[in-house]
Amino acid sequence: MRTSTTIEASGGSWRETVDFVTEAEKLGMDICWVAEAWGAEAPSPLGYLAARTERMLLGSGIIQLATRTPMAIARAALTLAEISEGRFLLGLGPSGPQVIEGLHGVPFARPLSRMRETVEVVRAAASGEKVTYSGREFTIPLPGGEARPMRLSLRTEHAVPVYLATLSPKMLRLTGEIADGWLGTSFVPEGAKEAYFDHLDAGLAAAGRERTELDVCQGAEVAFARDEDELRSMMAERRAKLAFSLGGMGSAATNFYNAAYSRQGWADTAAEVHRRWQAGDREGAAGLVTDEMVLGTTLIGTEDMVRERLRVWRAAGVDTVRLYPAGESLAERLDILGRALDLVRGVERDDAARGAAHGAAQKADGIDRISGFTTPHSRT
Repeated sequence: MRTSTTIEASGGSWRETVDFVTEAEKLGMDICWVAEAWGAEAPSPLGYLAARTERMLLGSGIIQLATRTPMAIARAALTLAEISEGRFLLGLGPSGPQVIEGLHGVPFARPLSRMRETVEVVRAAASGEKVTYSGREFTIPLPGGEARPMRLSLRTEHAVPVYLATLSPKMLRLTGEIADGWLGTSFVPEGAKEAYFDHLDAGLAAAGRERTELDVCQGAEVAFARDEDELRSMMAERRAKLAFSLGGMGSAATNFYNAAYSRQGWADTAAEVHRRWQAGDREGAAGLVTDEMVLGTTLIGTEDMVRERLRVWRAAGVDTVRLYPAGESLAERLDILGRALDLVRGVERDDAARGAAHGAAQKADGIDRISGFTTPHSRT
């Protein structure tokens, strides 16, 4: 598995955030994603980080669709690809009605067609040709008047991989059909097949693609407890955070996180958490969140527990793991991150060793298949 993390330029010390990213690169982190949410934008800090890093890939995690025209997104993407010398990944997501309509004052309607058309326009702009596009959501150039097709004067020799942050079945299918990667969340590996992978695979099949052509990137908080007693004391804060995702994200009528957890086996609990949160009973909502729910969607526990969960994630089909290290200080977060990176590398080494042993056993049986052996979804 590749490793990644996500930062945001909002709140706290930007200098400390930059120190975290540059030190993470030294530790061997592969990718840094920059979020937008309802605070700072992604492109500006990505440009700054492009100048402060050398090897690490940098991605928008995510640029919110309705906040910019497709051509504005294309210009930002091509600019970042150029100044980072090919290290940029374009992450796009629909966000939700609370942010898109409540903060930006633009309609959230038809995010599926908006997503498809935005990706098509971005790729058309990147081709270097004059852009002519006619879709349900966007028409370029605008009909009438003096408009004529134009091409961007910006050129880049670097490809711009497109990652989509999606949760609903239709959006997941679209992701499998058109994206280079999937930025997932609310991920429980034991329930991921029905909740996520069946829909991703349907989109891949519709486009004549294989799962190996889609980088599955999943994220979770990582924290280490010395023993089970300390782990129990760590759970309360995580229950409150998960209750917020289930009850407070989105709007009273639309919560994609709640729907995702419901598809993974917790429909009744998710519905009641949402009801209580919306009624103002935040404590009661958090009290309904079980230890199983917290541990199923995070990478927290003793070192042995986290190592085993990483193995489960990898076996479930995760290609790139996003690590959100806990910790009050920069030093603490970097220490946790370093330990987590070591665990990921150890899981990779163990799988490679098992693969080599398996190949040797096949040779001993007279069945030489080493050249075709790979671990599931491996892309190291």
